[in-house]
Amino acid sequence: MQGKMTTQRVLPLDQGSPKFEATFEISGIILNYPAKAMVTYWSTILPNGTLYGECPNQGVVMTQSGNTATFRAAGAGKFTNAAGAASFRGAIYYTSTSEALAALNGLAVVYEWDVDENGKAILTAGSGSKRNRKPPDVANGRRKPKRVAVK
Repeated sequence: MQGKMTTQRVLPLDQGSPKFEATFEISGIILNYPAKAMVTYWSTILPNGTLYGECPNQGVVMTQSGNTATFRAAGAGKFTNAAGAASFRGAIYYTSTSEALAALNGLAVVYEWDVDENGKAILTAGSGSKRNRKPPDVANGRRKPKRVAVK
């Protein structure tokens, strides 16, 4: 999914560290459905110079066919240049009553969130890594891992 920052503001210091809030509108594909999302999150600069951010249940996804999901997320990051570009990695937790988006419920969707100095953002997400993973043993009651496509 790709998009752009629509608003940004400075929040009161968080234990002496700068804190910011940003709202983004992004669009792309989620579970093979064309969709748009709006998200507001805050981030703070930690004393060691890294970033920590959260979307405290202030995200919503809407498909073109009218299905919706809300989400919360948290992640750690860093500035990628002196002009303010940043990169975060973390997890998204969706909730949906829509049958079309129900596969998102109960998953920790791992994400990469990259924002350039002009506010252009790219979200890449999935429900797990393929590296070093053996297929689960369905005969022993374990379910197969789901792949969640977010482009």
